[in-house]
Amino acid sequence: MGKLTARNSNPQQQRLYKRIGLAIIVLFTFFMLYNGSSSNGTSNGVLKQNTETVIDSDGYLRNKVSYTPYKGKKVKATFVTLARNSDLYELLPAIKSVEDRFNHKFQYDWVFLNDVEFSDEFKNVTSALISGKTKYGVIPKEHWSFPDWIDQDKAAKVREEMREKQIIYGDSISYRHMCRFESGFFYRHPLMDDYDWYWRVEPGVKLTCDIDYDLFKFMEDNGKKYAFTISIHEYLATIPTLWDVTRKFMQKHPEYLPEDNMLDFISDDNGLSYNLCHFWSNFEVASLDFWRGPAYSAYFDYLDHAGGFFYERWGDAPVHSIGAALFLKRDEIHFFGDVGYYHPPFYSCNIDDEVRLANKCECNPDLDFTFNGYSCTTKFFTINDMTKPNGWQEHVNKRV
Repeated sequence: MGKLTARNSNPQQQRLYKRIGLAIIVLFTFFMLYNGSSSNGTSNGVLKQNTETVIDSDGYLRNKVSYTPYKGKKVKATFVTLARNSDLYELLPAIKSVEDRFNHKFQYDWVFLNDVEFSDEFKNVTSALISGKTKYGVIPKEHWSFPDWIDQDKAAKVREEMREKQIIYGDSISYRHMCRFESGFFYRHPLMDDYDWYWRVEPGVKLTCDIDYDLFKFMEDNGKKYAFTISIHEYLATIPTLWDVTRKFMQKHPEYLPEDNMLDFISDDNGLSYNLCHFWSNFEVASLDFWRGPAYSAYFDYLDHAGGFFYERWGDAPVHSIGAALFLKRDEIHFFGDVGYYHPPFYSCNIDDEVRLANKCECNPDLDFTFNGYSCTTKFFTINDMTKPNGWQEHVNKRV
């Protein structure tokens, strides 16, 4: 629906229109209650869904999905999505998937971030699907631009060289801003200040299994700080000096590395070189306090001033992964093997029939990427002495 208050009306008229809108909502709510509170409750344990109309803080009248309020204990958590207005209709199936498979049961908030203002259409359509509160923020210019210390001519030359070599996103300026923002700034946005945990969601992703427990609360209750579903090897051509810079940082700040870190996940020779393994950050559930902490803050600042986000094409996935592996204890990193997940072109689909049936999964286990040769999750299992599921060998490189 459109703007409730006319842009050119005076403040007195705006207050009047808002009061009228609120009166409509009150009458609508009374009507729904009069016609039976069971329509917004549960029947035989089944969660009921309604649609309610709300006025948000900027004066818009919006339809919003509404469920029976969740009464269990929740943690301070949110979903977070970086998106453009043009991403809207690619993003909607991802939102619907997360809401249907998980969030309508727990009703966590959702934060959307963009380098420009979100359109009315984007706000109206997304808020209509989400059971928690929706918040829309603009990224500060200093978090989505070239910092002062970057040589623009040198950066432009690198982009041209990468374009000629056909390196994916090699000539893109906006992709570099995105990687830098996701690496070091998304958790600093004021809209994220209210939260301790986040779950990242991107356009095009899909949950393929029901999740009947609170992933955020699981993380908090079990002392986890970072969780993933898919791991993979990075393109070396995008990060040729990332590990050299990282080694210099480790030598300068050994105090940030706990004794039981997970260096052996990202290096096969005790830190001399990087084996390119990283967690695919298009899905991550993690502690905001970890990124805000002194170790990762110092690490990102060191990387940022080295210039590799622009002089090369450092991605947020290897940066996050190296940070987690170096600055967390190994038991603080978790693999959500029961979360069915898809981001083109890879699936995380549990190969245990019992698990898939119990969680109403729709994914094909033959497409599972977990134990594929290009995946790093087999290494994660090995170095952490985890038991692989029965029959895992049959799914190595079986993708059809």
